[in-house]
Amino acid sequence: MTTSKPQSHSQTGTPAGTPVRQLSVFLHNRVGALMALVKLLAEHRIEVLGLSLQDTTELALVRMVPSDPETAEMLFIEKGIPHAVCPVTVVELRETDHTLVHALSALLSAEINIDFSYGLFVRPTEHPLFVLHLDAPELGAEVLSSAGFKVLTQEDLSR
Repeated sequence: MTTSKPQSHSQTGTPAGTPVRQLSVFLHNRVGALMALVKLLAEHRIEVLGLSLQDTTELALVRMVPSDPETAEMLFIEKGIPHAVCPVTVVELRETDHTLVHALSALLSAEINIDFSYGLFVRPTEHPLFVLHLDAPELGAEVLSSAGFKVLTQEDLSR
C-alpha cells in the first residue's frame, strides 16, 4: 500500500513547485528522425516521459515532456534544434470521483479551453496522468486542485 504525501499549495491554491514544461520540436518527416531525437536525449540521461506526435507531409510536430527540461533545452540549443518550451498542466486521474469526465467538467465550468492533450508514459503513482495545454494554465491548475485533483509539478516527474 502506498501513501501519498499531502500536496502543498501556493497562496493562489495552485500546487507549489515548478510547472511541468513541454518541449515542442519540428522534425523533418523522415524515417528515423524521431528515434534520433529520443536517442540524443537518452544519451544525455534524459527520459521522454510523455510524447505527442502530429505529422504532415514534410514535417512532424513532436511535443514531449522530458525528465529534465532544462538540460534538454540546452542540448537542443547546442545542437541547433529549433524548439519551443511551454508550461503544461499534468493532472492525476482516478477511477472514483476524479475521472476524465470530472476534470473536463471542472475546466468547462471555469470556461478554460484545452488546446491539446496526451497521456504520460511514466506514472509516479499507479494512476494515469493526463497532460493538458490550457489557455489559462495557472487558473486551470487552481481549478483542478480545488476540485480535488492532484496536479503534478516538474519536481513530481523529474528523476
